[in-house]
Amino acid sequence: MKYRILFVCLGNICRSPAAEEIFRDFAKKQNVIDKFEIDSAGTYGGHSGELPDARMRAAAAKRSYKLIHHSRKFVSDDFDCFDKIIVMDDDNYETVCMRAPTIEATEKVCRMTDFSQKFSIDHVPDPYYEGADGFEYVLDILEDACKNLLNKLL
Repeated sequence: MKYRILFVCLGNICRSPAAEEIFRDFAKKQNVIDKFEIDSAGTYGGHSGELPDARMRAAAAKRSYKLIHHSRKFVSDDFDCFDKIIVMDDDNYETVCMRAPTIEATEKVCRMTDFSQKFSIDHVPDPYYEGADGFEYVLDILEDACKNLLNKLL
């Protein structure tokens, strides 16, 4: 049985698709990809069907990640489809928890930064309105957190 993980941010065009691909890449490199089902979504559906932001794709490509996920909106049914729902910030956390069908379902929700060891931060910042350095910083955080998440699950 596969462990199902959903990464969630606001628009599903920067942070969550990057986390999805980074986690997938780490799992492939450790030859455990067959143990996971990995996806991402956004709490806002305005970018549904779009590829990740071109700036995030460019920053990720410099690290050999290919972001090809098409944005989708987080739906309440995701609680039935995933074992763990990992959000990028407090707004995402509150929005996702408000959509939970039961109080028990909220136990599936956690913050990406819960898995960070190198960074003492409480959220993954949204780089959408930042320059290139913002995208690089987010990728640094996500690499650290995804590595630790994978190690925790193995």
